[in-house]
Amino acid sequence: MYQRGYEKVLEEISARIRENFDAKDSVREDGLKISREVVRECRAATFALHAQDFQKANRSIKAAEEALEKLEVIFIRYADIYYAGYVEHAQQEYSEVPVLRSLLMEEGEPKSVPSPDELRVEYAAYLNGLGDVVGELRRHVLDLIRRDSFGKAESFLGIMEDIHAALMDFDYPDAITKGLRRKTDVSRGLIEKTRGDVVNAIRQKKLETAMLNLELRL
Repeated sequence: MYQRGYEKVLEEISARIRENFDAKDSVREDGLKISREVVRECRAATFALHAQDFQKANRSIKAAEEALEKLEVIFIRYADIYYAGYVEHAQQEYSEVPVLRSLLMEEGEPKSVPSPDELRVEYAAYLNGLGDVVGELRRHVLDLIRRDSFGKAESFLGIMEDIHAALMDFDYPDAITKGLRRKTDVSRGLIEKTRGDVVNAIRQKKLETAMLNLELRL
């Protein structure tokens, strides 16, 4: 007949596992809160950048950077949680705003943008962040069109095309690029729409100018 003898051993093992899981669950919850903080600050920075309020954008970007550093610290003992997606998503959101800030502050003049190493983010997160920059640049181009700044609109359209071309070079499985192919496809569609908007706006402006000149001659 079987005699119970392993109950105490299993209880001790279970207690150690439970302690580990409790600690990991607590870290995960903290990580979720901090990740949301990063996303919130990045969105605030994006709105500020489009409003040309660079001081406010800088404060939000700094707050997002500090929150990311917290994530790295709390997840340092739990690599399985670190790579579960929370940090990658936060880094992706963060990567977008310093690049966008650089482009808008330089008004589309080709100089430089922050690298993933400078931002201390994973490469896949950085590339996906670049994909999101295309969408924000479309928004900026539409603002420029409304202001009849067609030259600058064309310059930023060119930057959108440059980013898309760079992303196209990374033909790797999604397990490596974390969904970059979808972002690349979306950016291509946004570029086509933006190109059409720019071309139509320029044509409309030329037509209005021609009609005005005609009226003045009559």
